[in-house]
Amino acid sequence: MTSEEPHLVVQGSGLGTRDSEKSSERISESRVPSPESRTTNSSRYGDLIPIATVVGVLLVIWYLAAIPMNTRDVVVAQGKIAALGGGWGNTITVAWSADRPKLPVPHQIVQELWKTVILADPTLPRSLLFHVWGTLGPTLLGFTLGSLLGCALAVGIVHVKSLEKSLMPWLIASQSIPILAIAPMIVTVLGQFGITGLVPKALISMYLCFFPVTIGMVKGLTSPEVMQLDLMRTYNAGSSQTLWKLRLPASLPFLFASLKVAISVALVGAIVGELSTGVAAGLGARMLTGSYYGQIMQIWAALFAAACLACVLLWAVNQAERLTNQMMGARP
Repeated sequence: MTSEEPHLVVQGSGLGTRDSEKSSERISESRVPSPESRTTNSSRYGDLIPIATVVGVLLVIWYLAAIPMNTRDVVVAQGKIAALGGGWGNTITVAWSADRPKLPVPHQIVQELWKTVILADPTLPRSLLFHVWGTLGPTLLGFTLGSLLGCALAVGIVHVKSLEKSLMPWLIASQSIPILAIAPMIVTVLGQFGITGLVPKALISMYLCFFPVTIGMVKGLTSPEVMQLDLMRTYNAGSSQTLWKLRLPASLPFLFASLKVAISVALVGAIVGELSTGVAAGLGARMLTGSYYGQIMQIWAALFAAACLACVLLWAVNQAERLTNQMMGARP
């Protein structure tokens, strides 16, 4: 027995050594990034290159286009260039630093945004945030009302065949009317009943955004295959059960695709409503004031603020879609 004990000890130590080597190999493998993760990171950075290229090209075109627009046929600019001694360098300097340019360059717009967003008091009309809040309210209200109306119309069109032939042509015809023509009519009619302020702008937004939701939901509610509908009939499911259990889940991708379009046109409707109603607060009112007093940079800053607001609203819709997919059990 004594002669076998060292042999057993040696075997045990060998097993322990092999186990430790395997564990160290696993640890080293876990520290090394997988090819999939490296591919994902490289593709993520690779997607930024085309975007940066397009933005760079647009900035170059923008700066070059500002030179003739801000100096040609402008007496004040020509006088400043002559006072500085002429030349291309002075021409570019004057074109990119004009007080009231025909085409502001990007750094002038950034300076205007800094003054009206960061430095200005957000509770005063001079601040762009004050006008953003004035536009955000009717946008969200019109988007909510338009989405609900679009979903209700889609459910009716899918379940009542007569509505598909009688209502759908009128819905399509309603979108052929220019919003600039119908917005003053809405404001005037509602003003006769003492309804002003938020409601007219929200109704104009609703008028614009209900149509894409209706079309998208009709397409989504009719997307289930015939075999799936037959299976629901086999289970003796009624129309309401088929709607909640099959049609609505199948229509979610179409719904969120149409909501992304609707939130953008709802913002446009709110701004058009502000131009028609002549309110004191809102991005549309800010643009209108800038056009009255020749403040071109004020108009461009309001345009950029509207674009940023649209991006934020679109991001919110994307997050709602992601949360809904997670609740529905979809894979990321």
